[in-house]
Amino acid sequence: MNRVSVDIGGTFTDCFLAFGGKYTQAKALTTHNNLSTGFMDALERACKAIGQDMESVLSGVDAVRYATTLGTNALIERKGPRIGLICTAGFESVVPVMRGRGYGDGMPEQYKADLPGADRPEPLVDKPMIAGVRERVDWKGDVVQKLVEEDVRRAVLQLVDRGAQAFVVGLTNSVLNAEHEKAVERIISEEYPGHFLGGIPVVLSHKVAGRKGEYARIMSAILDAYLHGKMHHGLSGLEVTLRDNGYRRPMLVTHNSGGMAQLNSTHALQTIHSGPVAGLAATESLSEQYDEPNLLATDMGGTSFDIGMVTGDKVKFYEFNPIIDRFLVSTPMVYLHTLGAGGGSIARYERMWNAVEVGPESAGSDPGPACYNRGGREPTTTDANLVLGYLDPDNYAGGSIPLNKRRAEKAIVDRICKPTGLGLIEAAQAIRRKVDANMADAIFKEVAVKGYDPRDFSVLSYGGGGPLHACGFCRVLGVKRVIIPPFSSVFSALGAGNMDQLHIHEKSVYLTIYDSVSKKVLSDPSELNAAIEELSAAGREDLRRQGVPDEDIRLRVEVDMRYGNQLAQTAVASPKSRFEGVRDLMDLVQQFSESYEHRFGEGSRAPEAGIRIQVVRVIAYVEHEHVPLEPYRKSDRTDVPATSHRDCYFEGQTDPVETPVYDHAGLEPGTVIHGPALIESETTTFVVEPGWYLIVGLQGAAVMERETDQNQSRH
Repeated sequence: MNRVSVDIGGTFTDCFLAFGGKYTQAKALTTHNNLSTGFMDALERACKAIGQDMESVLSGVDAVRYATTLGTNALIERKGPRIGLICTAGFESVVPVMRGRGYGDGMPEQYKADLPGADRPEPLVDKPMIAGVRERVDWKGDVVQKLVEEDVRRAVLQLVDRGAQAFVVGLTNSVLNAEHEKAVERIISEEYPGHFLGGIPVVLSHKVAGRKGEYARIMSAILDAYLHGKMHHGLSGLEVTLRDNGYRRPMLVTHNSGGMAQLNSTHALQTIHSGPVAGLAATESLSEQYDEPNLLATDMGGTSFDIGMVTGDKVKFYEFNPIIDRFLVSTPMVYLHTLGAGGGSIARYERMWNAVEVGPESAGSDPGPACYNRGGREPTTTDANLVLGYLDPDNYAGGSIPLNKRRAEKAIVDRICKPTGLGLIEAAQAIRRKVDANMADAIFKEVAVKGYDPRDFSVLSYGGGGPLHACGFCRVLGVKRVIIPPFSSVFSALGAGNMDQLHIHEKSVYLTIYDSVSKKVLSDPSELNAAIEELSAAGREDLRRQGVPDEDIRLRVEVDMRYGNQLAQTAVASPKSRFEGVRDLMDLVQQFSESYEHRFGEGSRAPEAGIRIQVVRVIAYVEHEHVPLEPYRKSDRTDVPATSHRDCYFEGQTDPVETPVYDHAGLEPGTVIHGPALIESETTTFVVEPGWYLIVGLQGAAVMERETDQNQSRH
């Protein structure tokens, strides 16, 4: 296996390289003005670590896999084309009105409750750029009014005159009958052929989102068109750079659906938040290899803290109507909760609450924390960790980023100590305590609302800041076991390397399996089979286009079901890919009922209300070889000499503790280190708090557990 995997975050660009039987990792600062610069810097460092030049590596790898933040950056900066939207006449206000509650989408709860101060986000499509055309398809997909082509030609001319640089076509009920959307695309090509207008994108909403829900579907298409140009130029430019350095294969882009694909089979919308999703994919692989069924995946980077779950009952959590930026969309995305708590999260004093708050604002990589000595003046989590003694100013990020402790102290004194009256160490402890509490609260809410107990899980802590804070937030949460995975600081990049090529296609259908009024059961599953076949064909075509032979393609069928008119829909993995009759349908109903009861509690089944299928989904994928992750093992060796000692301030202690510092590279697998202790590697620092011990694993892994009374007395 020879593979390059890169994950670009808000602060660092992470690279994982598998080449010639060797595995290595590297980090570089993210270069927001040109992401490919940070990409190549991280790759060059990884190549040097294994004694290879970049051209030799790129010419010999099987694939380059890339989790990008290009789309996220474009949304933040609002640097996209002027979009013209063509919709059904009478529905011109669907997008501007945002379902009447768009002011709260993507905002914290306190802002949602602030109705007097509520405001909608800056629109991606201005009202003058929305044009309605006469046509109508009903809820069953039947044409009620034929498309008036003269309306389309007039609308296209009007939008081009107003500066349209991209077209989105979002007609009502087009997911049930796309005839009119395809006709609009044809007319645009006739009026403005490519040689006349240039490479202007035309995005049809039914191709981006196959699920009903007019606002979310049209918004998905708008976002896709808005990001298309930025993604095309950014990824194409990177591909050219890679080719100039010897790479000859197609580049693979990770998707937020949990898979990856070549550029020619990737929608821009699928790349949003793909980096954190790659980390969850690596968690699933580790769960199987370590035989750890219940894992809470926590990724603490420089900007954010991402939370995901892997459960022993194999339930996979998707969000089918996620909010991207501040817009509700319709695309299947692996569910993750993101919190503004990273190494660069800015601390401040809130006068109203007389308290220290941290995040969600971040210093990022430019200027970065105050201690980076790049002009940052705001105190951050990293500054607090440096002041408390957890970080070595001369050996941060392998010595590539020297830290200035005096600047960290000044930032904390100016912004926290002066308004609060706290001493320097007290203020730094307050910052760290608040960050740990924020992370613990977020984890508890995410787990509890899904019906699980956090204490039944082990925490998988990764990202550059994960091992620094794992003991802290697990202490608050009541979790007694933390797993630091192999290559923890670049674990999301490793996850990108472990992903399978995968595509998800879904379609809204209206099938009543059991009618509560007539008391009849569906006997003819031909409509369900037709939808499965249509989506399966689309999935196969996606993979064939990328050169995958038919015999390697795997298909998985899922359906969204509900009781009667309930709003709650449950995704069910279908036991069959084709249904022969009533018996097969009843097997599906039984699986749905069990899943529903597991989710909402015993006795919650309600078949008397009727049973319906709302959405059919087909996952087409091809399995790839995964990077083997070696499980840890425990030995009795504890007499390891420390390389140095450093004064550290731990929670609940006002006096410094002389803390042994160990070099991770010099520790043999199985070695047990009792806290308090610091273990330093080139990419992260492990903080073992008093009352915890750490077992050194292979490939940079470790396990931290709370000391039992028996262990403490022996130690």
